[in-house]
Amino acid sequence: MDTLIFATNNQNKVDEIRLVLGNRFNIITLKESGIDIDIPEPHDTLEANASEKSTVIHSLTHKSCFSEDTGLEVEALNGEPGVKSARYAGEARSFDDNIEKLLQNLKPNNNRKARFKTVISLILNGKEFLFEGVCPGIITTGKKGSNGFGYDPVFIPDGSSNTFAEMTMEEKSMFSHRKKALEKLVTFLGSVDINQI
Repeated sequence: MDTLIFATNNQNKVDEIRLVLGNRFNIITLKESGIDIDIPEPHDTLEANASEKSTVIHSLTHKSCFSEDTGLEVEALNGEPGVKSARYAGEARSFDDNIEKLLQNLKPNNNRKARFKTVISLILNGKEFLFEGVCPGIITTGKKGSNGFGYDPVFIPDGSSNTFAEMTMEEKSMFSHRKKALEKLVTFLGSVDINQI
């Protein structure tokens, strides 16, 4: 089984990705690979931030790895919070504070359209490949549900009447932006000979 380092220590993301990838790959976190650093996300696009993280890990380990950056893009807020999704209300990275700020900023607006977007940067034998997944939906006027993380309590994906936080992980994966990007990654990995890249 091929091992891939996933450039995160966010256990929620790790669990979600392991669910999608199953037994096809051995996914190990930064902590499990002995790396204890906080990689900066200084760029203004998800693509550049994902690339930054995977490049840093590859330069440290010289092993195949992948990273992802995910953002919530709200139409009425010109794409905010976007790359600042995790730190929308400040460096403390409080999910509750981020949600509160989002709902306050959206209050005067009837347009609740939003989308989650994930970009995965895979570095395989020193070469980078990018994969994208998008989940359109709407922002609620208040929090619903206690599952998930981040903005899940205020995001209802198109095709459902429940927020991500009202769903099980399996139900969420039916809509998940991260899963869509991962499926592209898995399809790619299944179509190439890793040793020939």
